Amino acid sequence: MTIYTVFESEDMAEPENVTDYDNLNDYDCPEEEKAMQHFHAVFLPVFYSLIFVLGVAGNGLMMTVLLRRLHFLRITEIYLLHLALADLMLLFTFPFDGADAVTGWLFGNFLCKLTGLLKNMNHLCGSFLLACIAFDRYLAIVHAISSMQFRQPKAVHLICILLWVVCLGFSVPNVVFLTVKIGDTNSTGLFCFYNDYGMHANNWVLTNRVLNHLCFFLSLAVMALCYTAIVGTLWKSQKNKAKQGAIRLALLITLAFCLCWLPYNITLLMNTLVDVQFIIDISCNYYTSLNSALEVTKCLGILHCCLNPFLYAFVGVRFRDELIQLLCQLGCGRVCLPLIRMRNNQLSTSDGAITTNSNCV
Repeated sequence: MTIYTVFESEDMAEPENVTDYDNLNDYDCPEEEKAMQHFHAVFLPVFYSLIFVLGVAGNGLMMTVLLRRLHFLRITEIYLLHLALADLMLLFTFPFDGADAVTGWLFGNFLCKLTGLLKNMNHLCGSFLLACIAFDRYLAIVHAISSMQFRQPKAVHLICILLWVVCLGFSVPNVVFLTVKIGDTNSTGLFCFYNDYGMHANNWVLTNRVLNHLCFFLSLAVMALCYTAIVGTLWKSQKNKAKQGAIRLALLITLAFCLCWLPYNITLLMNTLVDVQFIIDISCNYYTSLNSALEVTKCLGILHCCLNPFLYAFVGVRFRDELIQLLCQLGCGRVCLPLIRMRNNQLSTSDGAITTNSNCV
């Protein structure tokens, strides 16, 4: 899941007549803006390209492995399947963002609206799905017997479908307000931003930010409470290794989510306080630092969309074995040698014997 919002850095992406409430536009810092333009033109295209390749490969393999046994997925794996789908939706937008950073938006209104829709859905669904994973682990450990009738694959699939519908509903206004227009008098480039319907678009930008803040921090609170209760329960009782492994995987995925997206959401919250003029009379230095922090923390957040498959491959034993089999069938056995060695080391540690996959060696 990763989670990437539709908000671009306002100083780089919006014409002068877009956000009347945004007092950042009252500051003219040409030297600082030149430095950010260099960052956009040189670093971002390379970064987006690298994350696109890694993310599509990782999430694509993850979905392939899980779909091969779709009817036998465990509860957590169902959520992870939907999380991989959400990340792939975000990854689809990266080639357009990379080109946009260099040349401006050249892809028309339809793709402008579609990419904005996918980004917002990824942000909302990614947060909700990780919160659902935490809550499911809570039910499975703390209320193992009483929750059995609710923790059924069909019910989980229905929950995921409902989440997608709700997130789609929250994201549809982006399709209405996003459009392509030419920049201000100092720029001849095209911008994909909230250009339609004037003040209504401004109000939606602010509303959507507040919605994303609530979504992220509410999901974070659910994860913190659920895993605190889980750790307390495990401390008092002994659980088998399979359950401990599932909890370790869920904790790592949640920790990666926090480390990647918490800095960006805190920085974006500061930016929102500036937008609503809760923080006023800012200097060029503050302006530059805030926008630089937004760009850097956004890149850190984007990393998240390619982390989950690697975490799952190196922690989930069953998934790793199935991934090795898939890569061997595709003739890529040498690619998965590190995974084979890790698997063999675990087997030698637990059983005192080392086994090898003859099909890959």
